[in-house]
Amino acid sequence: MVDALTLEAVVATRGDRRVLDGVSCAVAAAAVTVLRGPSGSGKSTLLRLCNRLDVPEQGRILHRDRDVGEGDVLALRRAVGMVFQKPVALRGTVRDNLAVAVDADDEEYAALLGRAGLEGDFLDRTAAELSGGELQRMCLARTLATDPDVLLLDEPTSSLDEESVAVIEQSVRAFAEGGGTALWVSHDAGQVDRIADTVLTLEQGRVRQ
Repeated sequence: MVDALTLEAVVATRGDRRVLDGVSCAVAAAAVTVLRGPSGSGKSTLLRLCNRLDVPEQGRILHRDRDVGEGDVLALRRAVGMVFQKPVALRGTVRDNLAVAVDADDEEYAALLGRAGLEGDFLDRTAAELSGGELQRMCLARTLATDPDVLLLDEPTSSLDEESVAVIEQSVRAFAEGGGTALWVSHDAGQVDRIADTVLTLEQGRVRQ
């Protein structure tokens, strides 16, 4: 497989502790790669490095063979989008939240919501009043709105009900089957079995496949 992301000898610290200690790995394109490991092992840090929310102290991260530390950071984050563990609603309606990412008509917004498994009349609803599962699906749709090449997912379903978990898993699998790349942090062994094409495990600041 072609690699969408490559980490080369990446070092990152938190305080006086090395969270990532020379991490080198590749994330295959058009696939779902699950990143797992014990709490505090640096999984979230690794994701944040991939779209420059954090910067490595040593080493480099490549997206499609280009150093993510080069070029426009906003362009990078549109190409390498991130869905966080805790969904965040911006002010206004669902439509307003999607409009932050892309200028489109209601039909296109509805199609985006559909890709994230949010069917029905949601555009005029106040985003902050959505349920947890609905809000996370809206956040996924907002990230998909920029047509990313890569999705970074930091335990996006850890606090959701089973129905919402299933919907988001199906949406991300469809994204990968359509040619997108997903790097998903998960502690759920059942979820790993359902969604992963490849599993990377962080141990003592290093990744093994």
